[in-house]
Amino acid sequence: MSDVVSRREFLAAAAGSIAAGAYFGVPHPMRPPRPLPATSRWAAKPVVVASANGLRAVQKAFDLVMQGADTLDAAIEGVKIEELDPNDNAVGYGGLPNAEGVVQLDASCMHGPTRRAGAVGCLEGIKTPSEVAKCVLKYTDHILLVGEGAKRFALQYGFKEENLLTDASRDAWLHWRANLNPSDSYLDVPAGETMLARPTGTINCDVVAPGGDISSVTTTSGIAWKVPGRVGDSGVVGAGQYTDNDIGAAGSTGLGEANIKVCGGFLAVEQMRRGMKPTDACLETLKRVVSMTEKRRLTADGKPRFQITFYAVNKKGDLGAASLYPAQFAVHDGTAAKLADTAHLYDAEPR
Repeated sequence: MSDVVSRREFLAAAAGSIAAGAYFGVPHPMRPPRPLPATSRWAAKPVVVASANGLRAVQKAFDLVMQGADTLDAAIEGVKIEELDPNDNAVGYGGLPNAEGVVQLDASCMHGPTRRAGAVGCLEGIKTPSEVAKCVLKYTDHILLVGEGAKRFALQYGFKEENLLTDASRDAWLHWRANLNPSDSYLDVPAGETMLARPTGTINCDVVAPGGDISSVTTTSGIAWKVPGRVGDSGVVGAGQYTDNDIGAAGSTGLGEANIKVCGGFLAVEQMRRGMKPTDACLETLKRVVSMTEKRRLTADGKPRFQITFYAVNKKGDLGAASLYPAQFAVHDGTAAKLADTAHLYDAEPR
């Protein structure tokens, strides 16, 4: 074989390297980009779903997966938009802090093709916990790292420690502290009644590629003013999100404590394994949530005093979402990034 490389071959190789280099702007990519299969051979309809705050996320993730990016890389690059947005106080930078004024972040992810998972809980000082969760998945034989250990791990892989508390989040926390009352996250044991501090939001994103591969990620700053050290469902694989590359993926937003008890991400995927469409699977999972909810969290007529939404996709690219009360979710189904209404169990939230 000749060692001489023609100018045409050299330029073609260089072009490929440039394209790969542009893609590798994605930190810690799961794999290089791959050409998409011919349209007539697509195994699935490419789709991306996310919570309602993920309109930009679904656009970014869809664009990447249609350029041949890995599904997990695409999902995480999507949710990072919200993690890095100081105006979204539900996730990442600018997230509302715990009771001591410290922002603690949770995230988890699953990569369908390799059947691997990664998660972090109570991560402080790192803006993008979804990326750290991916590094746990990719570089360790563990699944969940928490607290100081999770931060040290992130710093070893080049993440920068930064102050996550914005002026707006600090002001909100100071206002809460000035009006501290029994509606915080600590149980009033003598009275036997309590209300948890309100959930502040989360972002879940689930991606199906044309080849049929699937991944999911969920990231959050958790409940505002939470007890320090609290980890919600977002950092729990099988609750906040779950992927089975043979079946589909599902994730959630809302009150994590109610979801953890039913392993909602896993349960929704199992419902799809039994033949349910994504929306029906989400609705059935919500019914399980209600049946497992403590009386103190229910109204006199049995309605939850909180909101939960589940999002799901299956191997073919079907998608759906359902919530306890009317809500919306973000979707890119190949036409455009848009908001759609969820199915729901109850028509109006209790007052």
